[in-house]
Amino acid sequence: MFTPEAIRALALSSIAGFSTMIGAVVVIFIKKKSDKLITASLGFAGGVMLSVSFIELLPNAESYLTRCTDRRLGVLVTVLSLVVGILFSTLLDRFVPHQEVSEEGEREHMNLFRVGIISALAIWLHNFPEGIATFMAGYSDTSLGITIAVAISMHNIPEGLAVAMPIYVSTGSKKKAFKYTFLSAIAEPVGALLAFAVLRPFINDMLMGIVFAFIAGIMIYIAIEELIPSSRQYGHKGLALFSVFFGICLMPLANIF
Repeated sequence: MFTPEAIRALALSSIAGFSTMIGAVVVIFIKKKSDKLITASLGFAGGVMLSVSFIELLPNAESYLTRCTDRRLGVLVTVLSLVVGILFSTLLDRFVPHQEVSEEGEREHMNLFRVGIISALAIWLHNFPEGIATFMAGYSDTSLGITIAVAISMHNIPEGLAVAMPIYVSTGSKKKAFKYTFLSAIAEPVGALLAFAVLRPFINDMLMGIVFAFIAGIMIYIAIEELIPSSRQYGHKGLALFSVFFGICLMPLANIF
């Protein structure tokens, strides 16, 4: 059942997924909470999510959908799926738990737990179809699978930081930061396993396009509504802006590897 091709594809998907944990390793080296570090991390994560959405997810969604329909319908379905993702995030935001404020002076951190949880969910949803895509590519073509796995690994690292940093800052727990980042990372090999065991006959361009646009909507909402405003609340607005731009610029560069 597990052919050499399947084992290779599953390994590539696992490597790409667990590269998300590298972002969480940053919290090991944090000696104390720094407003500037929090500002830079949140702004950077917001820029990463915007860049991934507009440069990777939406173009891929439109490409998938126009491939199986005509261009006009493909664009309309892409936008509709994007809007549904944004509306889903708006509803989700109402039900995600808020971290209680336990210490005087920690009030400015109280919404970061929610930011981290929503980021973890968004990246889980993002990594899941990436795991499917990496598996399918690696299963059919070793060279293509390696290329895709390396590209995904490069942008999974800052995504791990987007989860770990707000969780750590809001709870003071490195263990929780690692736990939620791990849950995000494991989505990629889970997606690969599902593709191997169940989905191979059912995966098509229409489904992949809708999923990518839907995830883009979630990420855009998180970046604009949660991460970027949170990065500016510590008073370092110039640093927050620069960090957003840096996150936006970094992701296209990751794709050259």
